[in-house]
Amino acid sequence: MEQRIFHGDLTPADVANALVAHFNRGNLRAQTFGDDRSMKVQIATRQGAASGGQTAVTVQIQRVADGVMVTVGQQAWMGVAASMGKTLFATLRNPWNLLDRLDDLAQDIENLQISENVWQVVSKYAQSRRASTQISERLQRAVCEYCGTPNPVGTGGCVACGAPLGNVQPRTCPACGFVVLRGEHNCPQCGKPIPI
Repeated sequence: MEQRIFHGDLTPADVANALVAHFNRGNLRAQTFGDDRSMKVQIATRQGAASGGQTAVTVQIQRVADGVMVTVGQQAWMGVAASMGKTLFATLRNPWNLLDRLDDLAQDIENLQISENVWQVVSKYAQSRRASTQISERLQRAVCEYCGTPNPVGTGGCVACGAPLGNVQPRTCPACGFVVLRGEHNCPQCGKPIPI
C-alpha cells in the first residue's frame, strides 16, 4: 500500500472523478463510494472482458489539512498471472499460439500497470489544480500574532517585531511526524491522539 498527500485546492470528489473519467473505459470499469470527506474508487477489469485476466485495485482519497491523502491499495492480479501463465504454456506447446494470444498479453501488461497509472492520473490532475506533494505555503510560514508578518517555520521570534512565535509554530504528530494544525486533536495522517 502506498500513500501520498497532495496539498492544494483539491477535494476527494475531484480526485475520484478524475480517476473514474480516466479508467472507466475499455476493459476497465471504475466506481466510487463515500462522501465529501473520504471517497473510495474501485478500478477493476470488466466481467467477461474479451482479452486479459482479472485484476482490481482500490484507491482511497481522504481530506486532510490543506489537501487530500491518496492511498493506493495492493493490486489483486491473480487473474492476470493466470492469463499470462496460459499464454506461456500455449506458446511453449506451439510458438504460433503466441499470435492468437497477443491481445491477451497486451491487455495483461496494461492491467499490471494500473497502480502506476493511478499515480500518474492523480499527479497530473493535482498539477492542473496547482497542487503538489510539497507542504502548503500556509504551513511553511508562521504568521506573527502581534504584527501579522509571515516568518519562516522554526524561527523563535518575529523578524519584524521580535515577538515570540511559539504559539503559531506548527506541531508534528509524535507517532508519525505529520504536521498538525493548532486545534487538531487527532493526527490526520495516522489518526492517533495529539497530546496537548
